[in-house]
Amino acid sequence: MQEVALRKWGNSQGIRIPSNVLKKLDIHTNDIIELYVENDTIVLRKRFQHRSFEERLKEYDNKISVTDFDWGEPVGKELI
Repeated sequence: MQEVALRKWGNSQGIRIPSNVLKKLDIHTNDIIELYVENDTIVLRKRFQHRSFEERLKEYDNKISVTDFDWGEPVGKELI
């Protein structure tokens, strides 16, 4: 746990998030963060962001994994 101070920032209040937390969550300047209140607790969460096909392709390691999947016994008119 880390403690941070609440400071005046214009007409609002703000906190500084320590760099080790930002690094751990891969949060960068100008990223959008979700903020909500849950059970008297302020929750900040990195927003899920869809990646483009090009971004996903950069992570591809030229390996394809193929696995069998057991759908269970037929229950209707499935073709086997």
